[in-house]
Amino acid sequence: MSAPDFWDDNDAAQKVISEVNHLKDLVKTMKDLETSHEDIQVMMELAAEENDESLYPEIIEGVKTLNKRVSEFELELMLNEPYDKNNAILELHPGAGGTESQDWASMLLRMYTRWAESHGYKVETLDYLPGDEAGVKSVTLLIKGHNAYGYLKTEKGVHRLVRISPFDSSGRRHTSFVSCNVMPEMDDDVEIEVKQEDLKIDTYRSSGAGGQHVNTTDSAVRITHIPTGVVVTCQSERSQIKNREKAMKILKARLYEKKLEEQEKELNELRGEQKEIGWGSQIRSYVFHPYSMVKDHRTGVETGNIQAVMDGEIDPFINAYLRQTMK
Repeated sequence: MSAPDFWDDNDAAQKVISEVNHLKDLVKTMKDLETSHEDIQVMMELAAEENDESLYPEIIEGVKTLNKRVSEFELELMLNEPYDKNNAILELHPGAGGTESQDWASMLLRMYTRWAESHGYKVETLDYLPGDEAGVKSVTLLIKGHNAYGYLKTEKGVHRLVRISPFDSSGRRHTSFVSCNVMPEMDDDVEIEVKQEDLKIDTYRSSGAGGQHVNTTDSAVRITHIPTGVVVTCQSERSQIKNREKAMKILKARLYEKKLEEQEKELNELRGEQKEIGWGSQIRSYVFHPYSMVKDHRTGVETGNIQAVMDGEIDPFINAYLRQTMK
């Protein structure tokens, strides 16, 4: 058995194990919710029989917590679109603005990493290009875990920052933009036709953020899909073979996304819809000055606790958009 075949079998086994564990977790969560509901009912009956008003605050808090947990469980069950359960490939690309926008990209990188870790997801850096002075020029993450794509697909779009720039000695206010792209990691059994003759494959010496994991061999891989011009890179592994394998997965995800975008464009043309795609079409604004607020322009959800958001607490935005699109 060749090495690639072995990796495929191992990946398939891991996916089956992950799916079984997820189903077990769903059953356990459902039983826990039923138990909590029964406990609240018993407490309410006891309060009524004993006419004990001291139990009311605990009952009210219990009902609030149960409602929140039921809402989260309901949302998870609603993630049944194709590839929702897949791992997510998340890319960040700063807009014009040099160091300022590159620093904003690094802040979003931290935000998404914190969010993923708080949900028990594993984060792997597939490609990282550091900024000239600070921040990052581009970064590609693989976020591994059940429903990672289902949740993170809501983050696709342009994110806008307004703040007093720490890189401006005059203390002026700056507006920066970063584009976030999210794709599902494609399984090997998904039929995305990629002809070998359509590929240009280059190798180069890899280097991580801040000079970490510098490799002395040409293990990093860049693949160009000639017909579409799509370029993907991967340098997370020390093995060129593994980097090539991961780069191919990213390429398939990009080609799948491109196919969906073309289909959507055709539908919009048939409907007579005109949608402008550009830096003005931001999905969310993060305002640090002259006031503190994060607002999602698609759902209207907003919060003044901007530090919590930057620490990864973005579930209110994700959940609101999922419910809006699933109606």
